[in-house]
Amino acid sequence: QVQLQESGPGLVKPSQTLSLTCTVSGGSTTTPGYAWNWIRQSPAKGLERMGVIGYAGSISVSPSLKSRTSIWGDTSKNELFLQVNSVTPEDTGVYYCARQVLDGAHYDYWGQGTQVTVSS
Repeated sequence: QVQLQESGPGLVKPSQTLSLTCTVSGGSTTTPGYAWNWIRQSPAKGLERMGVIGYAGSISVSPSLKSRTSIWGDTSKNELFLQVNSVTPEDTGVYYCARQVLDGAHYDYWGQGTQVTVSS
C-alpha cells in the first residue's frame, strides 16, 4: 500500500517562501509507469496541478507558477519537495501530493493534504 504524507509549515507570511515535503512509503518514486504530482486546492483557483516529477526524474511545472515555483525529489529518501517563492494570500489552500498512473493518466494515491495559510 503506497502512502503519501505532506508536511510543512501551516502559516507563511506574504512575500516569504512556502516549502513542503511529501514523504512516500510503500513504494518507490523511481518505479516505472508513475509520476508524482503536487496539487493544491484553493478558494481562489479551485483544484490546480502545480507540477510533476516523472519516475526517471523529469520535472514539469505549471506555466502559471513556473517563475516562482520549484519541485524536486530525493530518490534516496523517497521524498518530494515543493517550494513557492513570494507567496501571496492567493496561495492559501490545501496542498496535496499524488501519484499519477501514466498509462491511463489518473491519480491512484493521494496524501491527506496539508493546509497552508498565507497571512501576516
